[in-house]
Amino acid sequence: MVVQALKDQGVEVVFGYPGGAVLPIYDEIFQQNDIRHILVRHEQGATHAAEGYARATGKPGVVLVTSGPGATNAVTGITDALMDSIPMIVLTGQVPTFAIGSDAFQEADTVGITRPCTKMNWLVKDTDDLSHTIHEAFHVATSGRPGPVLIDIPKDVQFASGNYTGPKQMQSHYAPRVKGDAEMITALVEAMEQAERPVFYTGGGVINSGRAASQLLREFVTETGFPITSTLMGLGAYPASGKEWLGMLGMHGLYEANLAMHGCDLMINVGARFDDRITGRVSDFSPNSQKAHIDIDPSSINKVIHVDFPIVGDVGHVLEDALRIWKSRGRKTNKAGLQKWWKQIAEWKAVRCLSYEPSKKSIKPQYALERLEALTKGRDRYITTEVGQHQMWAAQFLGFDEPHRWMTSGGLGTMGYGLPASIGVQIAHPEALVINVAGEASWLMNMQEMGTASQYRLPVKQFILNNERLGMVRQWQELLHGERYSHSWSEALPDFVKLAEAFGAKGFCISDPAELDDAIMEMLEHDGPVIFDCLVEKHENCFPMIPSGEPHNKMLLSGASTSDAIKEGGAVLV
Repeated sequence: MVVQALKDQGVEVVFGYPGGAVLPIYDEIFQQNDIRHILVRHEQGATHAAEGYARATGKPGVVLVTSGPGATNAVTGITDALMDSIPMIVLTGQVPTFAIGSDAFQEADTVGITRPCTKMNWLVKDTDDLSHTIHEAFHVATSGRPGPVLIDIPKDVQFASGNYTGPKQMQSHYAPRVKGDAEMITALVEAMEQAERPVFYTGGGVINSGRAASQLLREFVTETGFPITSTLMGLGAYPASGKEWLGMLGMHGLYEANLAMHGCDLMINVGARFDDRITGRVSDFSPNSQKAHIDIDPSSINKVIHVDFPIVGDVGHVLEDALRIWKSRGRKTNKAGLQKWWKQIAEWKAVRCLSYEPSKKSIKPQYALERLEALTKGRDRYITTEVGQHQMWAAQFLGFDEPHRWMTSGGLGTMGYGLPASIGVQIAHPEALVINVAGEASWLMNMQEMGTASQYRLPVKQFILNNERLGMVRQWQELLHGERYSHSWSEALPDFVKLAEAFGAKGFCISDPAELDDAIMEMLEHDGPVIFDCLVEKHENCFPMIPSGEPHNKMLLSGASTSDAIKEGGAVLV
């Protein structure tokens, strides 16, 4: 019943780890060839791999784990998917129904534990309800604001027989609103026609809405000539090579993007949730602007920032209606105001906020990513990351012209995400180049998944920027805690080349900038998994940076960035 439901939902891949409470399902998987099962090395790895698969394909990722520790090990990945709106179906085994509540072997209250970190969850006690519940789970996970769902299946339910219901017979009461209010959309269009300093602020909701939404966004930006910025999760919805692109905004966003958000008179939020990494000090966030918020999740509207144009609906539908209304009204914009606005933005761009002091003696992390970008640009490339300084540098220095090419942990900031996520992406796109940009500390958290990469001959490239530090923690300790580096480094790092060889992979260790290009090319040409240990400057800081609790116009910039415009923006050189 479980396997048939997955087939009927079009599932091709399941990421999982067997155990006693799910052996009946694994026995059925053994007896069929339509669904491929990927054996991970840890249940957290299964969830992150499923996330990577989902984000690279737009289809839900599916996870199968056993009861007790199998389910609890999956909680971090489930929460990560909830924070970043990733569709995921998690199937967990449970002790037999007659043993629930008796503290049976490997029993846990999986439904209770995961209630706060799933969009919805179910404990199925009647076999006749099982197939309908699975189909309902897929509907809930992929409709409206996507997210993870969980189905807890007791072992006696798995052994029992019952009536199967196909997906066409499934009826659901969950029907999120997809069309936005026409009057509010028209009011927004009127504001766009008059705005002198508009900006599009976009998020992961654009990508979740589908490729049509990204195309509509691109058309709207090109037609209006409005500048556009994005959250970490929205990179790729609008091309980084586009002339209206300001770069990422937020705590480590670009100078010009953050000052545009601070100084705009009309902010159009498309599929973002006003996360605290974006807003900084809420009371001073974009203080003189009218604000619009387009989001399919009504609970996100006015949750953090009060807006003037609240529009509940699917991003694709709302953009389509807004574009149609704007065209029908004569495609009007405030050309004089826009020209002056772009002139101001050009002055902010002249600061060159990502500039850094080059070195011939050591590899700067920014330089490593510049070279990775240059040598992989134009390839069929997908990037995953771990979490930390390297993640922000990757967002700053790697360009994405298409959606579904950038996989990172945004809301939860989960160290250990990138390696298993890269496995999920490679499973989805076996012929593509998949690179995980990592820090050594974050990468070690799920390093066991190199065994998965080797077993399935997945040519994932692990590009580790190794500064022998917990880089972001160390940076905050330097800037905010008087350079008291409390436990922000490891004194027992492995030899990553030998570690690669132990896993049956190829290992590199590079410390000389002059050797970097050749080593990267050798990594790219290797047809198997690679661990690339790039030894970088140990105490390099990631700038720009908005200190916690400060507004957008109070940024810390590298001392290599020099311009009179800095004083106008209120930034501080460090």
